[in-house]
Amino acid sequence: MNKTLLTQKGFDKLSLELATLKEKKDHLITQIEEVAQPDESGEDGLATQLKEELEVVNDKIDDLEQALDAPQIITEKSGKISSVTVGCTVKIRVSGRQEKQFSIVSNMESDPTQNMISDKSPLGLALMGKKINDEVEVDAPVGKITYKIVSIS
Repeated sequence: MNKTLLTQKGFDKLSLELATLKEKKDHLITQIEEVAQPDESGEDGLATQLKEELEVVNDKIDDLEQALDAPQIITEKSGKISSVTVGCTVKIRVSGRQEKQFSIVSNMESDPTQNMISDKSPLGLALMGKKINDEVEVDAPVGKITYKIVSIS
């Protein structure tokens, strides 16, 4: 079984999400029991909807429990980092113009809105193992985009 690579912050966030989902599951079960008194026409539509929501919650709980079962916590690295790995922050220059900074994380904690990209995303895969001043090309909907690694921390 592959261990899930997580930062400590990601582990804490996923643990909190798991606890919240378990509370939601208990609440949904209570709601289903309250509305599951079928009338003459069969089961209530609300009960069906609640059961579908419970199934989604249970699937997410299973995913989180599996990821949190035996994760490998990535500690912050001190000193010089020679190549891109999960847990590092990479500053890149896009097509020789603007610079962007991303944290490379596992797919369980990726959040593009927070500049946290998965090591399994197209850009994350292209950057893994690369060094400062390396250039990578990534296929995007607008065509190939070239990224140059400016710094790794």
